[in-house]
Amino acid sequence: MERNVDMNEISDGRRYGLNDMPKADCHDCEGCSKCCRGMGNSIVLDPLDVFQLTKGLGMSFEALLQEKLELHVVDGVILPNLKMDSTRDCCGFLDENGRCQIHAFRPGICRIFPLGRIYENGSFEYFLQTGECTNKKRTKIKVKKWIDVPDLKTNQKFIADWHYLLKDLGKVLATYDGETAKKVSMYLLNTFFILPYDVEKDFYEQFYERYEKIRATI
Repeated sequence: MERNVDMNEISDGRRYGLNDMPKADCHDCEGCSKCCRGMGNSIVLDPLDVFQLTKGLGMSFEALLQEKLELHVVDGVILPNLKMDSTRDCCGFLDENGRCQIHAFRPGICRIFPLGRIYENGSFEYFLQTGECTNKKRTKIKVKKWIDVPDLKTNQKFIADWHYLLKDLGKVLATYDGETAKKVSMYLLNTFFILPYDVEKDFYEQFYERYEKIRATI
């Protein structure tokens, strides 16, 4: 999801690579859960997020849509996002004590927060969101340590490939009539989210099999 904002207004003006050290370490949030509240539909999920949720919770994508996820259109493409608990206006995975029930396999947007990503020239860098996190005791930490994902090189390639696939697809969909665009978007949703992944096998191999088929058509 692209945001049309002035980076100088929402960041410290710097861009960070994996070995840089922004002031992002929230020290396990120390009981704070403000970033998990009032988010609306902003926590958009990618295929890896859904793969990890289905594996971690032992639930199908369709089952998650019944309770914890919902669909909405992002830049012309139908994508899943975390669903808010309407009675508490917070993430449906936040427990009564304000702690994340899926922290070990939380979505990528949650994992990197308070960092964000800025995409350019087929790749991306990180930036520090200065107004989003109210924790005043954050300390410096190396970006790759903060993200803490295995197979980091492959993960970074996946994130860029998924972003630019959606961007290119959005441009194509904009040339179609509404009904055709919806059918193509639903095909993408089925290909990358509804069609189950084998949770016992490597995610990236399965993703790129699907990715190459879609790429060849746009």
